[in-house]
Amino acid sequence: MNTSLSSAIKGLHLNLDRAGNWIAPLTLRVFLAWEFFESGLEKWNGQNWFADIQNSFPFPFNHVPATLNWELAMWAELICALALLVGLGTRVSAIILIVVTIVATAAVHWPADWSTLSELAQGYAISNKGHGNFKLPLIYLAALMPLLLSGAGKLSMDALLARLFWRRSHR
Repeated sequence: MNTSLSSAIKGLHLNLDRAGNWIAPLTLRVFLAWEFFESGLEKWNGQNWFADIQNSFPFPFNHVPATLNWELAMWAELICALALLVGLGTRVSAIILIVVTIVATAAVHWPADWSTLSELAQGYAISNKGHGNFKLPLIYLAALMPLLLSGAGKLSMDALLARLFWRRSHR
């Protein structure tokens, strides 16, 4: 009985590992594509409010005109979201979205004033009650890191192109 349970657990782990190479990165890509595309669409359909926070942007974005920052953020969110969805240029898209997220966190989501770690921790929230709200951008950064470090996974255009080029280079 003990060996059959051990065997079943090993089989389960093996099957989860196999599925994980396909499904885990896809899940992150779909989640992030939805979130960033939605944010890009809000900019596409909305009014540019970046002029109000231009001084809060970190260098070098604080020296870029607010209109250009708005356009850069909007197009990065829209194009990189679509690229993540299909898994094309995933690592490049992840880097771009990490930069967008860090800039957004510094300009909008980070607490304006804090002097202790407990005050900073109040900003680890989804709702803004005057203490910042950097929880959601931190979740995005955590979800982007595996895509940056490991790529799009097997169910992606990146993997398909890699297989095609590998076959051609090994003929």
